[in-house]
Amino acid sequence: METIHPLTIVTPVYEDVRAFRHLLADLRAACGAAVYVVAVDDGSIKEPLAPEVISEAGLNGMVLRLVRNIGHQSAIAIGLSYVAENAPSRTVVVMDCDGEDAPGSIADLTRRLAEGNVDIAVAQRRTRRETLSFQAFYAVYKPMFRLLTGRDLGFGNFMAIQGRAVKRLVSMSELWIHVAATVIASKLRVARVPVDRQRRYAGESKMNFVSLALHGFRAMMVFSEDVLVRTGTFVASLIGVVTVVVAAAGALKILGYATPGWLTTVVGLSLIIVLQTGTLTLTTLLTSGVIKSASLNTPNYRRFVEAELEAKAVEVAPPAPSAPVPA
Repeated sequence: METIHPLTIVTPVYEDVRAFRHLLADLRAACGAAVYVVAVDDGSIKEPLAPEVISEAGLNGMVLRLVRNIGHQSAIAIGLSYVAENAPSRTVVVMDCDGEDAPGSIADLTRRLAEGNVDIAVAQRRTRRETLSFQAFYAVYKPMFRLLTGRDLGFGNFMAIQGRAVKRLVSMSELWIHVAATVIASKLRVARVPVDRQRRYAGESKMNFVSLALHGFRAMMVFSEDVLVRTGTFVASLIGVVTVVVAAAGALKILGYATPGWLTTVVGLSLIIVLQTGTLTLTTLLTSGVIKSASLNTPNYRRFVEAELEAKAVEVAPPAPSAPVPA
């Protein structure tokens, strides 16, 4: 008979075994020994993840060692694809291994999931421990995302998913681009659960400003068609305004109210505006076409997996939750 895990944790790990050990201890303390861990080693070279790390924490699981580093979002997609195919579960929790997604908050997510009429319970941050530059970027990005897509993101990768909903997510190629945005695009029933972001177990975030900006714009790529429609509407409106302005300038010239060279300046600036916005629309259209042409071609996750390393629990005393290590 096929084993159905009550709770499976999917987490990407990249050169961060120290933090992952802390996470396992906290998971055991918060969720018990029945939790099954699927850790995706995203091409680590300095600190490759060994299955013994999971075993020594008294847990069962699987380490998926990837042939190369493919990025945080794609690593999560591989973990979920593995679970859908090989490790059926009643509930799947996606979380980071650095400690900012607190294992103690899993109970809040699964409790909301169990209330019914919900396929995915996502963690919406109540408090954040972010740098000033991140907060400034997020303050600009969030309204821009809502303006261009018509949707409110407002959550990250920390989420609990009904087992039956995992197969729907992994059938979407957008999952490899941006997990949270794909959750919205999936049309699954989503509940937002307020949780606090915790301090990292150790070290500093590997995400710099460039990778942060790229991550944000990848979320927009999932809704490229919506962005295209909204951008096209804006361009059409702008062309209408430019047409009126040029017509008014021509009328003033004919009536003799325009100063020499004024009409040429107005027409020239108007053409520059139309050309720039037209180029933006064309770029958006091409991006949309590239993404949607691959929408039915979900990548085969196995071609990225170098090894599947099973971890069998070693009997240990239940640990106390670990204290976060100051960054």
